[in-house]
Amino acid sequence: MQFDEIVAVRRTSAAWRLLRADNAPLVLSFLGRVFVDDNVREISESGLISLLDDELYSLNKRLGDGTYPRTPKGYLDEWSAPDTGWLRKYYVVESDEPHYDATPAVERAVAWVRSLADREFIGTESRLNTVFDLLRQIVYGANADPDVRLAELRRRRAEIDAEIEAVERGEVSVLDASRRRDRYQQFGEVSRALLSDFREVEANFRTLDRQMRERIATWRGTKGELLDEIVGSRTTITDSDQGRSFQAFYDLLLSADRLDELDQLVREAQSIDTVTDARLTNIHHDWLDAGTRAQTTVRRLSEQLRRFLDDQAWLENRRVMDLLRSIEATAYTVRDQRIDDFTHEIDSPSPGVHLPMERPLFRPTASLEVDSDGIEDGESDGDADALFEQIHIDPAPLIDGVRRALRRTTQVTLADVLAVTPLTQGLAELITYLSLTDDSFTKIFDDTSTESVTWTDDDGDARTARVPRVIYTHNRSSNDSPSSSSTSPRSSSTYPRSSSAVEMETP
Repeated sequence: MQFDEIVAVRRTSAAWRLLRADNAPLVLSFLGRVFVDDNVREISESGLISLLDDELYSLNKRLGDGTYPRTPKGYLDEWSAPDTGWLRKYYVVESDEPHYDATPAVERAVAWVRSLADREFIGTESRLNTVFDLLRQIVYGANADPDVRLAELRRRRAEIDAEIEAVERGEVSVLDASRRRDRYQQFGEVSRALLSDFREVEANFRTLDRQMRERIATWRGTKGELLDEIVGSRTTITDSDQGRSFQAFYDLLLSADRLDELDQLVREAQSIDTVTDARLTNIHHDWLDAGTRAQTTVRRLSEQLRRFLDDQAWLENRRVMDLLRSIEATAYTVRDQRIDDFTHEIDSPSPGVHLPMERPLFRPTASLEVDSDGIEDGESDGDADALFEQIHIDPAPLIDGVRRALRRTTQVTLADVLAVTPLTQGLAELITYLSLTDDSFTKIFDDTSTESVTWTDDDGDARTARVPRVIYTHNRSSNDSPSSSSTSPRSSSTYPRSSSAVEMETP
């Protein structure tokens, strides 16, 4: 960084201002414990005053009366002042009591102070492995050459095959305590950094929203141009690198399979005797809460912006009405005054009005009589066997089977349903499963994975079809009861005995 940049940061940074404050130890210890360590994202003023009152009483008792003489409310007002910027004070919906949240400046200051402490153990091996993995993802992930990608995949497969052979020979390589501690230390640093990033992402969303409000308040162009700019700015949130990365992380965290795997890995890692940080046991749940809060913030900002635009439209309409009344008043004033040499042309003395009832009504087309006398029976030259090979599939029993499976869990796959009720009508019944629709559940196709479905045809041969993974998810807004099944819209389906809609193979 250059000298002028450092001077500007020192003058404007709230984190730097916090480190230079006289009561910095109180601010860092209290706000760091409440908002960073405990991951509190929103707390009422009364609750925060109660916690700060206990903290001040303990410090004054230990350091002497008068060390911190001000009231808890006075400290909070100072820390949340605009020229301080350590706490964000705001009001939530349906509450007249202020709420508080820490700003990213507090996160940065607490992290910097913690980095000054001496560390007994500094792991480097895991970081080097992480560097190699990231570089491989960058280099091979951006390379479109199939030969390069295949060479990398074969190299990874050779390493996995060698590890499998070593395990089969009984040569199992186990991480020792030092290497486990190295990797767990890096896991803790990245996990805590993610929580800090969520608060900064949320603050960036608010900054972008505030900039758009300022743009609307100072806009002097047309409303269409203003809306184009606003919509483009809102799209910038999701289309930016930060927005895409946050959305990808949030979608990955919402995956039930990945979340279960993450929960199992964290708990198994916590069971190791060298691991003592109990704060990381539920770190993935803290990620989910922080991500949900960031998504909620974006939704609330969008709603507030829409109301703000509605108010702007009302003010503009009111201004238009004021202008019309001013024109009418001026016209009445000059109506009886004759002005020499004043002429003005108008397009028409009266407006042209076209009423809807002036349009012609609908006229039915004339019906034609068809003479059917003298028609003789003919003979068809085509093969009609295909008409008799049609089979009828009633989707009602299939929907009932999916509903019964969803009564035990929130979602099931097609393979789970067929494990209970196997196919009896072959491919036509499978296609009916793929096209089921009902108010009680939602059907999702996962194109990233496939499932194999097997049945026996009329000739006794085993048939197998590979289809995308189908997931039936319970729709909580519907009443999943036996009585509702009779009112759900269903339609029977007729399919031929063979189809090429799915990939078939014979085992």
